[in-house]
Amino acid sequence: MKTWRNIFVMCTALLSLASCSSDDDNDKDIVNEINMSVSAEPGVMYNLFDSMGEHPIECMRVMTEDEPGRWQNLYFSGVKGFTYERGHEYELRVMRTILANPLQDASDRTYELVRILSDKKVEEMAEPIEKEVKSEADIVYEQQCPVEKYAIAKGGEYLVDADGKMTYADGTPTPEFDKHAQIYLENILDKSHPLWQAGARYQATYAYVLSPLTDEIRFVPGGHSSFLFKNILTESEMAHVQQSMKQGEALHYALILANVYRRGIQKVEFTIKKK
Repeated sequence: MKTWRNIFVMCTALLSLASCSSDDDNDKDIVNEINMSVSAEPGVMYNLFDSMGEHPIECMRVMTEDEPGRWQNLYFSGVKGFTYERGHEYELRVMRTILANPLQDASDRTYELVRILSDKKVEEMAEPIEKEVKSEADIVYEQQCPVEKYAIAKGGEYLVDADGKMTYADGTPTPEFDKHAQIYLENILDKSHPLWQAGARYQATYAYVLSPLTDEIRFVPGGHSSFLFKNILTESEMAHVQQSMKQGEALHYALILANVYRRGIQKVEFTIKKK
């Protein structure tokens, strides 16, 4: 009986030690040297606290050797000791640290440059356009554009009632963000198309609004493949829809989708009909 009691005590002690060892391992950072590819084409990301997606941030697009085919956005300062230059394609050797206890609302990994394996200049990158846009003819398009990359979900037909509630033409609710109705864009390119995962130059970050109620062209922010109706329609335009339009009457809008450099990508259209 005493022998069995001793065996039980020893097993319990071993399990306890194993548990402690496991807990210690979970509290340790994981550090590895890996290769990282950096695209010549920058991407666009949004600050964690930019909930409305109103302030796009240009960033690096990177891919690590252990996640091939998956491009990820990373701040320009995301690799310690490395300075990114637009239009250059890099292969880096970096030290990646996966943090056991990352700061709240922060990434769980950090990168530090070990060495640059290759640096290939691909092309000169465009700078943002500062030209004033007074007509559609003033909008400058990006290279290879216009391109049919996006389509407005469900054909771009919307109903609005007297209270300003938006739905699709079939009556189903539109997607919302922070209680605001959205125009959602779908990427209609085939995944084999070279622009399907293209960076900032072919990403709809802004839009020029062509309204049937004014000759003024407005420039509005987008975010996460969508635009808020509250940015597309001014308060006076929404009031016109709610108060002045008759049932079945429609307005036809157009958006010139634009990239982070304010260059056009393509034109999409949608209709708002009074319910």
